[in-house]
Amino acid sequence: MTAMRQHLLARIAATGPLSVADYMTECLLHPTLGYYTTRDPFGAMGDFTTAPEISQMFGELVGLALAQSWLDQGAPAPFALAEAGPGRGTLMDDILRATRNVPGFHAAMRIYLIEASPLLRARQLTVLGRADANWIDQIDELPDLPLFFVANEFFDALPIRQFQRDGDGWRERRITAQGNDLHFALGGVAPQPALAHRLADTATGDLVEICTAAPAMAAALGHCIQTRGGAALIIDYGDWRSQGDTLQALRAHEPVDPLSAPGQSDLTAHVDFEALALATPSAYSRLTPQGLFLERLGITARAQTLADRLSGAARDSLIAAHRRLTHPEEMGTLFKTLALFPKGATPPPGFAP
Repeated sequence: MTAMRQHLLARIAATGPLSVADYMTECLLHPTLGYYTTRDPFGAMGDFTTAPEISQMFGELVGLALAQSWLDQGAPAPFALAEAGPGRGTLMDDILRATRNVPGFHAAMRIYLIEASPLLRARQLTVLGRADANWIDQIDELPDLPLFFVANEFFDALPIRQFQRDGDGWRERRITAQGNDLHFALGGVAPQPALAHRLADTATGDLVEICTAAPAMAAALGHCIQTRGGAALIIDYGDWRSQGDTLQALRAHEPVDPLSAPGQSDLTAHVDFEALALATPSAYSRLTPQGLFLERLGITARAQTLADRLSGAARDSLIAAHRRLTHPEEMGTLFKTLALFPKGATPPPGFAP
């Protein structure tokens, strides 16, 4: 039995069943046993691969979109260039490379990385090689500056609670124990004011997920952007409104039971983009599929330019990366993008007015 399973069983024995949110928090962020705090989960040797690890084109285009938004807003100086959940630092590294020839951009920027894992912070420092980068724990630690922000596959890892409708009430889905095994169970029926609006589009037996941290973060981001200027690009899998059980676990790039390997598999859930949009005091874009967003930014032209310099396996790999990022059967439709920007300002490139 792993130390994490022992820890969870002891907590359940002491305090009762865990909410899905508590389970995710323990499994992912426990200081000594958590998934993100004890390993590098990215890439072929890890458990999953994110868009920046698939191709440099993704980070380049995201960086140029942020730089153009900075120019559209009058090139404020100084400004904060921030990323939440920077992983290995690949996305920020690509952003910095793509924007180095944008006049004044690098001179004006102050880099902030929102990262909880000491292991990943060390990896990011190695990749970026920048002693002037600032690592912080929360958005509210960002300075009072215009904010140009990106979060790629960050919101999906925030803890969720799950509720199953029962008449006009809701039963929370929890994790309990039978012997040394973990199981899902339902709590008693109770009203949930936060889900009052979902009585109109659900029926008894339907499951709905809530992530309380995500709207709070969107509100904080939106406040920064509305009052100081800037833009946020949020890229993740999900849809406009939560519906159904989307909790999932990945281990060695394969889906596994979310309760089978606590602390040893990645846990995520689809993002409810409606909750983010309704929480922000800033303007927000239409929800846009990742493939369409990248095509609007010129990923096909960029791929063709890169392909002209390659041959053989390297060229084939580039073509496959382009397809994986944009094709509807790959990441192109499952992943969505949402932009936050000041009311009255031009939306960032890639988003329709």
